[in-house]
Amino acid sequence: MRALFFVTGTALLALVAAPLSAETLREALVKAYNTNPTLAAQRASQRGVDENVPIIRSQGLPGVQLQSTYTENVVKAANSFVSPDRQAGASVTLAVPIYSGGAVRNGIRAAQTRVESGQLSLRGTEASLFTTVVGAYMDVIRDEAIVGLNTQNVRVLEVNLQASRDRFQVGDLTRTDVAQSEARLAVARSQLQSSQAQLITSRESYIRFVGTEPGRLDTPPDLPNLPAEPDVAVDVALKNNPTLLAAAKARDAAGYDIGVARANRLPTVAVNVGGNYYNYLGSLGSGTGVAVRQSGKAATVGLGLTMPLYQGGRPAAQIRQAQDARVRAIEQVTETERGVIAQARSAYAVWKSSLETIASSEVAVNANKLSLEGVRAENSVGNRTILDILNAEQELLNSQVTLVTAQRDAYVAGFALLAAMGEAEARNLGLDGGPLYDPVAHYTSVRHRIWDWSSDPDPAVTGTRTNATRPQTAKMTQPLDPILEAPVDRSAPITAGNATKNR
Repeated sequence: MRALFFVTGTALLALVAAPLSAETLREALVKAYNTNPTLAAQRASQRGVDENVPIIRSQGLPGVQLQSTYTENVVKAANSFVSPDRQAGASVTLAVPIYSGGAVRNGIRAAQTRVESGQLSLRGTEASLFTTVVGAYMDVIRDEAIVGLNTQNVRVLEVNLQASRDRFQVGDLTRTDVAQSEARLAVARSQLQSSQAQLITSRESYIRFVGTEPGRLDTPPDLPNLPAEPDVAVDVALKNNPTLLAAAKARDAAGYDIGVARANRLPTVAVNVGGNYYNYLGSLGSGTGVAVRQSGKAATVGLGLTMPLYQGGRPAAQIRQAQDARVRAIEQVTETERGVIAQARSAYAVWKSSLETIASSEVAVNANKLSLEGVRAENSVGNRTILDILNAEQELLNSQVTLVTAQRDAYVAGFALLAAMGEAEARNLGLDGGPLYDPVAHYTSVRHRIWDWSSDPDPAVTGTRTNATRPQTAKMTQPLDPILEAPVDRSAPITAGNATKNR
């Protein structure tokens, strides 16, 4: 419960300050939680795992069978005088298992442990989905910002090219200056097209995971409770990571499977109670003139013992197979643990590195803004060339792209770090899009059911389709930054060609 970052003061301020039309990260996560088909399929799979407990428990409960027959003797032997023409019968058998060598007990324990493992895996699926949604959300914000920066860059370079052509006409600039402006504009237009394609891709990915089109996305809230050291993150992850905990439960279930396999070579004992009724329907001895009882009933009570003596080595092979399966499960716990440790450490490293990149990029952006203004001013008096201005603009653009990319990377890595620590699930995020899905409630409702005819209505399909969404475009939803709106030659005087230092 440490990562309730949607109810922090920063989050509340962001929600209050955001335009009403902006979609928040909270809303995107709620949509994914309620409509994502991957998560819905995992929930359905878990409900199926829940049913293994009553299925295995049924092997230790009494069983009742009813069998009935009706027979017509269409051809009778010539020397048979008492064979009936027809007969009907019914029998009821009750079998009560008493001892099964521990197969049922261990099978139930294995099934219950796998239910717990599945519930933990469902938590891991939630965290993985939320991490993906956060990445898709931040990708849209990043790519829209990059499109905006490239759009501004193209506009400025278009104005610069026109100004360069005008000054070339009066001899203030050379053909080389115009060619440099043309080349830089062509490159900028190519970069804009590439960034627009990337924005469309990110928006389509957003639709895939969230289920709706991304409108104007609000700035996400801060992530609290991030660890100060990577070792702290690893310690928390080893205790709380749901995927690791699920692997440990699967290992425990594999241990019970060995007991089930060993029971295959042990005796089984059951109490059997049977009842039988027959009726010849008045056809017995009908041609002899002798009165014969036409119906009857019988009952039996017995104790059955089944002792396997030799099964061709099958039980021993099943035991060895179960033992190897447990070893595999133990190794998978170790493998999962390695992955969790690597995930926590790498996410921490990316997060810290991105924070440092943000700090340095902010310095670079501010410095490049001042540099661009200075180069423009110096160009106006002939101390700087057009190429100097173009380079300054490109450096500012690059630093701004680096900044928005680092901001995206830091947030996604921070959320991935929380996910590795087991603190990025629905119960941690304080989502308020309705009641949270409770896998324990379904298991509790089915684990003790013993009636063959009990059933539930078909579960509702919650995963939504996206075929009705529109193809995405690179249309901007955020206002453009005015920093690059000013033309590079806004104050450059028109001078005689040989008098300018730009030559």
